[in-house]
Formats: sequence, C-alpha cells, structure tokens
Amino acid sequence: MSMAKTLRPDASYAERREAIYGPLRQEGIFTWDCLYDQEYALAGLYRLERTQLEEMRKAAEALGRIYAKTVRIIQQGEPALLAELGLPPASFGAIRLRFDEDIPTLIGRFDFALTPQGLKMLEFNSDTPTGIVEAFHANGRVCAAYGEEDPNEGCSGAFSEGFKRMLDLYREAGYASEHVVFSSLDWHEEDAGTTRYLLKQSGIAGAEFAALSDLRVEGDRIWAQPNADDEEAAGCPIDVLYRLHAIEKLAEDRDTDGYPTGEHVLELIAERKLAIINPPSGFAAQTKAFQALIWNLHQAGEFYTEEEHETIEAYMLPTFMEPCFPEGMPYVAKPILGREGSGVTIYAGSGDIAEASGEDEYGDQPMVYQQYAELPRIRVETLNGPYDGRLLWGCFLIDGRSSAVIARVGGSITNNLSYYLPSSVIG
Repeated sequence: MSMAKTLRPDASYAERREAIYGPLRQEGIFTWDCLYDQEYALAGLYRLERTQLEEMRKAAEALGRIYAKTVRIIQQGEPALLAELGLPPASFGAIRLRFDEDIPTLIGRFDFALTPQGLKMLEFNSDTPTGIVEAFHANGRVCAAYGEEDPNEGCSGAFSEGFKRMLDLYREAGYASEHVVFSSLDWHEEDAGTTRYLLKQSGIAGAEFAALSDLRVEGDRIWAQPNADDEEAAGCPIDVLYRLHAIEKLAEDRDTDGYPTGEHVLELIAERKLAIINPPSGFAAQTKAFQALIWNLHQAGEFYTEEEHETIEAYMLPTFMEPCFPEGMPYVAKPILGREGSGVTIYAGSGDIAEASGEDEYGDQPMVYQQYAELPRIRVETLNGPYDGRLLWGCFLIDGRSSAVIARVGGSITNNLSYYLPSSVIG
C-alpha cells in the first residue's frame, strides 16, 4: 500500500531530514528528533519483511500471556520472593492488587534481537515504556514521505480502547474515576511529550496533564496543584493517575524536608485510594529477575503448558540470577531494574569483559545474567555521515495485544543515545 512520495529525489540527507521532522516539530507532537544536542531520529527507512513483522507480533502476544500467568505467582508470593526479584518493600502491597489476570500491563514493549538462531526477546519494558510517539505517530509520517507502507498504521486506536477498558476494570473494583491525571517530568521533553500524546490518544473526557512537581500528597489522597508556588491555589484530588515515572523511583521519592512521599503514594495505591496506569502488575513484570524466574520454571518443566514451554524455548534467552553458563559461552550482566543500557556488561566466552556501558547509575542493584544475543550489524545514514551500528527491535503490547514496532540503532549495548530508525513493511 504505497503512497505518493513527498521528498525530492535529489535532496541531501539533511534536506530530507528537515522536510520530514520540521513539520512534526512545528505541530508540537514529536519535538525531540534531536536529543542532548545530537541527532536522534534518522531520516532513513528500514524495510522490514512482513513475515518478520508478523513473527514479532506473534511472539509479543505469546510472551505477554506467559508474563501475565507468571505475574499471578508473584502477586501471591511471600515477601521473600518479592525481595528476591529486587522489588522495593514499599511496593509489595501495591503489587498484590489484581484487576485482570489475562494481561501483564496496559502499555508494554518487548525488545527483540533478530539473530541467526531466530527472534530472541531481550527484555520487557512493562512499567514506563517510551518510543511511543515515534512508533505510533512519527513512523507513519516518515513512511508517507517515502511513499511506503507503515507497519504501524491503525495501531494508535488501541490506546483509547485500552484506557477505556482499564478505567472500567477500576470502576468494577469500586474505584472512583472522575478525575484522571496524566503526569511526568514537565521539563523532560521526551517524557512530557509522550505523556501528553497518550493523554490525547486516551480519549478520556476531562483528563488533564500535571507535572510531577505539581502533585501533592495530603492525608489519604494525592492532589494535582496547578501552581506549586501558590499555597492557596485550589487543587483537586486524583482518582486515576497515568504516570511516566517508574515505581522503583517513586519508592525512593522524598520531599525537600525528607518525608518519604513516594512510600506514602504506594500506600495509597495499596489501600485502593489511588488507581494507577500502568497498573502495579506492570512493575512486577518489569524486573529482569522475572525472566530468570520464567526460565527456571521452564527448565524444571513446571507450571507452563506444552505450548508455553515451546514459546519460552523459541523466544527467550537462558537467564539466571548467577553467571552459570558453560565455558566459552558469552553472556550479559544486567541490573534487574536498569534502563537504557546503563550498568550492562557483556562478557566474552573467556570470561573477560568484552564491552561495558561505562555508566553505573544502577550499579548497586542485583544483576541477572543472560545468554548473549548479538544484535545484527547495520549501516545507516546520519547527519555526521555513515554510521555502523547494531539493530534492536521493539514491539508494543497494548492491553494484551501486539501493536506497533520500533527500531533502534546503537552499539552492542543500546542506550538513550541510540538512534531511532523509522521502518516500512515490504513483502
């Protein structure tokens, strides 16, 4: 389903890039095509085979069902199990809340590597995934400019359906849902832009955006205060909070006077005085120790159906809480709640460090150890000329159904400076 091209055939890369992203910036929906004064969104197009797209979506849905089934174990587990998975004690009460046992989270993203051994899942971003505006909005615009088919066409409609169903689940559980707030760091362009996009796509009447800094905890409610500097400003209590703010960070949040605000909020969630999206089950699934648990149950031949064991064997990588790989097998050490590649180390088969992220933001966390899956090499065009990198795929899971895909190009360890590479579908 090709479309009319809008790019001049003789245009330079920089001209093509500006023709694509200039209008997107002006619209105010996708404004972070450059991040940290560097190019982030590329103007090229990766042509994805339709069979590969279909397999990613099939794998994401099958893995989503396995995650949902495993979350049920976690929610009924003893505190010792939750602690072993690296979940902060302040979150235990919230994690036990159950609303829909068939989905692990509302908005998640599986990260995949296309390897010679087939498609392999590296991790599941189930609490606060990003890349949403890129996949669901910008990608279609880039495909249109090249006259090619967008693999993500029509996917954004899943948001309004998913948010509506999540609100219905909360109402059925006895929650109030009159005042819905979408919140993130307002100074962080990507987070705020992603949150505002989801607010619009949610279709929730009367929902509004509030910066994290404008949220206040008072008694048994959390309030959105429109002007944090004005103590007299009228605020309103929040019934449902979409937050692009990771629960492990929330657990550590404190006021300027040292009061543990985040723990207080998690208590309100556990006491059913505040509904959150993603639901707490999304945080339980976020820990990479969860992958070690799934692999352990799979190795033991327990808990899962024959079909589920086949899915795990096909798409997951051996993952453990200790480095117990055969001599000569390369593996990766990852912080259990790490993000954007920080704290990740790749070990060669000799046991020597082959590559490290060079960042230690999550260095104090326990690690999981996962069999190394080499990301395929790819050369892309950039403002600085050709770049030889590695290709990582993401496939979103919205309300249990597979959805848009997104490609990133970076080093062997994908980080927050890796490029976003638009994609079309062929075949």
